[in-house]
Amino acid sequence: MVRNMETDAAAQTGRTAVVLGGGGILGATQVGMLRALLESGVRPSLIVGTSVGALNGAAIAADPTLTGVQTLAEIWGSLAEASMFTDNVIARASTLARHRTHLYSPAPLRKLLASRLPATFAELSIEFQCVASSIERAGAHWFSAGSLTDAVMASCAVPGLLPPVEIGGEHFLDGGLVHSIPVGRALALGAADVFVLHVGRIEQPLRPPRSLWDVCLTSFEVARRHRFVEEMANLPENVRVHVLPSGEEKMPLMSMRYRHPAAVAGRIKRGYRAASEYLSGQAGLT
Repeated sequence: MVRNMETDAAAQTGRTAVVLGGGGILGATQVGMLRALLESGVRPSLIVGTSVGALNGAAIAADPTLTGVQTLAEIWGSLAEASMFTDNVIARASTLARHRTHLYSPAPLRKLLASRLPATFAELSIEFQCVASSIERAGAHWFSAGSLTDAVMASCAVPGLLPPVEIGGEHFLDGGLVHSIPVGRALALGAADVFVLHVGRIEQPLRPPRSLWDVCLTSFEVARRHRFVEEMANLPENVRVHVLPSGEEKMPLMSMRYRHPAAVAGRIKRGYRAASEYLSGQAGLT
């Protein structure tokens, strides 16, 4: 899907941006998409991410090459294999009983990010921004400087799974609560060509619910998706936006599981294959 838009900032700068949406374990799809983008010759000057897209975006902003994609794939291997988000019911119950607000300790993820990512935004190879949800201000907060690990942890702090992240006396939750796929931020920063990397949910049409569980899932998805839908429905002309296909035929509206290495590898392959096929049919990308 390609849409056209025009902004004053884009006319002035003509930047190429990659926008990475949220989606938990489903974000492995974006690893394959990123490989396809780089192989096609796309060289972004800006990366914008939310939730798991912040993790993927930070890794590629650090090293926007195929080597960087391989490093990101290794990070995903660590996420899947190291019991970072354990299925152990007793361990989850113990964490919940001790902290009362979340099921998983943030320590393993923080340790992994600190070991695989640069310490600060200033050390990145290209500009990167990620968003988190401020509890105190009930709004979006964009990170573009300071500790990279802190910013990514804040953007990835899924309510109920991980605790809020405190930075400078302010507390942050998952960026997907305020921007599930932040195309508007890329435009505001001067993007003329935008490549949207999502996890597949937006390809799944929503239908009236048939059960109480469906009501909850559908309501949550409307809340998560509406901002992106509105932005895409009201786009000015002359700026190209490519929404890359995910390669997923059936996508759950909610995924709470972060394990299973085989599933991660499969999503990476399908994302790569679908994005490669799409990009090979687009003229004038580079």
